[in-house]
Amino acid sequence: MKRNIVIAVVTAAALVGGGTATALAVSGDDAPTTRATDTRAADDGRDDDARDDDGARDRDDDAQAVPSDVTAADAVAAALKHTPGTAVSAELDDGDDGGEAAWEVDVLAGGDTWHSVRVDPATGKVLGAHEDDEDDADEVRAALKGASVTAEEAAKAAAAEGTVVSVDLDDDGDQGWEAETRTSGGDERDWRVDPASGKVTADRDDSGDDGDDD
Repeated sequence: MKRNIVIAVVTAAALVGGGTATALAVSGDDAPTTRATDTRAADDGRDDDARDDDGARDRDDDAQAVPSDVTAADAVAAALKHTPGTAVSAELDDGDDGGEAAWEVDVLAGGDTWHSVRVDPATGKVLGAHEDDEDDADEVRAALKGASVTAEEAAKAAAAEGTVVSVDLDDDGDQGWEAETRTSGGDERDWRVDPASGKVTADRDDSGDDGDDD
């Protein structure tokens, strides 16, 4: 009888408390021993939404824009000081593949040898350089023939349209310099820089409504 009463009392306590209770009883006239364990999850003030919004998305968004105190033109100048020649392209590698963020500048040196020079986007120091195995030196020199605008000057001209994240020589098609700019909001635009005059115009391939005029 005593055992039944104890179990009934503990069960009722568990139901009222919203938890789980365990009752231990011993036979005979010994007083039964009970132990109640509350298994309700502690409310620590956090929920799934809070954990989802812990700032991870903001960090991803911030990673898209690499702080760069060194402009594309600065990077080209630093690369040419380290490796004399003709700069053909400069591109800001944001390191989103796990590598180190850097400007990568391709330089065509004497003897038709190619060099890739990495420049720190924060300090302008050359991080390293290595020789590349490229075979399009003839095409590049043909595209540069008669050009008076260098990669550095093309980068400076395109900077009027936004932050230049790449400048590259188009050695086929229309030829000339191609530049890509990025706004503070992350929008990217493509531009063409005339190799003779330095005039900057919107890239036709980057305009969705070009050619649709009545």
